[in-house]
Amino acid sequence: MGQLFSSIQFIREHAGDDVHRLLLNASRYPEVDMPFVVEQIAIRRQIREKLPVWYANEAVVFPSRLAAEQSSSEQTARYKQRLVAGRVHVCDLTGGMGVDSFFLSCAVKRLTYIERHKAYCDAARKNFAALNACNITVWEGDAAGLLPDLPETDLFYIDPARRGKGDKRLFALQDCEPDLREFAPVLLGRAPEVIAKLSPMADISHTLSLLPATVEVHILAVRNEVKELLFVMKRDREVVAPVIWCVNFTTEGREETFSFRTEEEKATPLRLSARLMTYLYEPNASLLKGGAFKRIATCYGIEKLHVNSHLYTSNRLVSDFPGRIFEVEETFPFAGKRCKTLAQTIPQANITTRNFPLTAEALRERTKIRDGGDIYLFATTIAKDERILIKCRKSTLG
Repeated sequence: MGQLFSSIQFIREHAGDDVHRLLLNASRYPEVDMPFVVEQIAIRRQIREKLPVWYANEAVVFPSRLAAEQSSSEQTARYKQRLVAGRVHVCDLTGGMGVDSFFLSCAVKRLTYIERHKAYCDAARKNFAALNACNITVWEGDAAGLLPDLPETDLFYIDPARRGKGDKRLFALQDCEPDLREFAPVLLGRAPEVIAKLSPMADISHTLSLLPATVEVHILAVRNEVKELLFVMKRDREVVAPVIWCVNFTTEGREETFSFRTEEEKATPLRLSARLMTYLYEPNASLLKGGAFKRIATCYGIEKLHVNSHLYTSNRLVSDFPGRIFEVEETFPFAGKRCKTLAQTIPQANITTRNFPLTAEALRERTKIRDGGDIYLFATTIAKDERILIKCRKSTLG
């Protein structure tokens, strides 16, 4: 206990120090396990905003930087509480650093954490005690091998390993371990429900064909970057299209949510605009990942600029649109001569390209427009395949 206290005190006192200098000067602190405390200092800086509750507790230890990098954020972990609320016993089959286990345990009567790596299990025991999570039991071992010994379970939560040789990131279901194509039916034989956390890069339609028991897909984005895909599977699934939930936690702390079924998207007529109107709408990343391109136009009374552009317009402000809203100031046809002189009137802008032959970086190079400022320049294609540049500003009313 004394050694742990001295480490906590050292980390607190040197939280802002250069970690490389600390390692070089390790001989000045013979009583300190310098590699350990330096790694803890570095990880704590990394997770300060990602996991504020864990960061605030000085007794929490982190088994590795990789574990901290791969863990869920507090926002996405809290969201998952809604999906398990009211269950008696939930089992996290791939416990890792224990972030999901901890937050899930706050919404259920008891939780079993399973992890094959001893160091992670040791850290999890300390952390759950430090966080006063008294309803979690830690099991060390392989999930598949421990299944027969588990008590009756209401729901399994699993996050298959997604890194291959050479630390290569994987996202195809068959490349992950365990392979859910075979393991999901086994789990549904032991519990009525399974939630699988998959890579944000996974193709949703293809994955649904591989996991036919899926009833819901939750696309979780934080600050407009998709972080997780959650596939909720049930043993007694009704034969209907799954519900797709698109969720984005904004920088301002708001939660943008939109749900639809794939069948609804297919059946919805396309609302195309013949012209650009007063307001321009850019869907958040979770909507773009989910593919609700026609449904959002119908539900919010806006029109799409082009079948493949995924930008929308209206004359009436739709202030609750789940994404960014801009007020259009001016448009320019995309032409070589215009690009050469555009920087004279727009020296600085945030450039975005949608359904356009150039990337944002290539267009910036061609126009010589500096990055930043409060002007936004969208390069896109509108009706009749006309390519244009749209100068706008963020709406102050949305």
